[in-house]
Amino acid sequence: MNTEAIKEILRTALRNKFSKYNPEPGVMPFHTRLLGADRLALYSFIHSLCTNFGTTIFEPVALALGQSTFAESKKQFTPNNKISELSQHVIQDIVDGLNIAATVPAKHDEIEKIRAVCQSGEMHTIKPTKVDLLVKSKSGELYFFDIKSAKPNSNEFKQFKRTLLEWVAVTLAENPSAKINTGIAIPYNPYAPEPYARWTMRGMLDLQEELKVAEEFWDFLGGEGAYQTLLDCFEQVGIEMGDEIDAYFAKFKALK
Repeated sequence: MNTEAIKEILRTALRNKFSKYNPEPGVMPFHTRLLGADRLALYSFIHSLCTNFGTTIFEPVALALGQSTFAESKKQFTPNNKISELSQHVIQDIVDGLNIAATVPAKHDEIEKIRAVCQSGEMHTIKPTKVDLLVKSKSGELYFFDIKSAKPNSNEFKQFKRTLLEWVAVTLAENPSAKINTGIAIPYNPYAPEPYARWTMRGMLDLQEELKVAEEFWDFLGGEGAYQTLLDCFEQVGIEMGDEIDAYFAKFKALK
């Protein structure tokens, strides 16, 4: 892992945010007098940064890690937009079965069901969700990841599953023999040191094949120990830029 490249991603993300960020224009006189304008500005900044953490920090860092260990790594990848009519039927059957708990998730079986009909029937044009991160192994095996927030909304899991299956279908429509894996990536575990609450996704996702959380995701991309190395990089940049961060927020102390 090129730790200096990771640190530069973090420095650039913060400095870009500093240069473009403007606190919300709404006046909050009670909050300001109680907490101080600088603290409100800091809270607003952190909230804004966290909202875009996935695209401004996690995706570029994941891309850099993938480039260091995989044959190919891309972010915001647009997959093929052709899908067979029979693939769509198979996907609907899979989602319906999971939704009423008539079946259990089994990603390998689901992929083979789609592969069997991936070029059968009329080909339809769709607009698949962009792949947050694509990595390809040296043997040509593909991995598509949808990077989600640490606590995704449980009522969206059905759409997550459909997205993952559609990525399989459009990829196989283009190359029926492709080795394709699709999954959800959760960058960190908000429940640590307790295990991640995977039960919320059980029944819709194959937890072994379609979900990577924290160390599972980062170590997959960068090799064993990558997760801890990343945490160290974040901490080091935070310390290094401490004065710069403090100076940025000091100007809000004069606000009323």
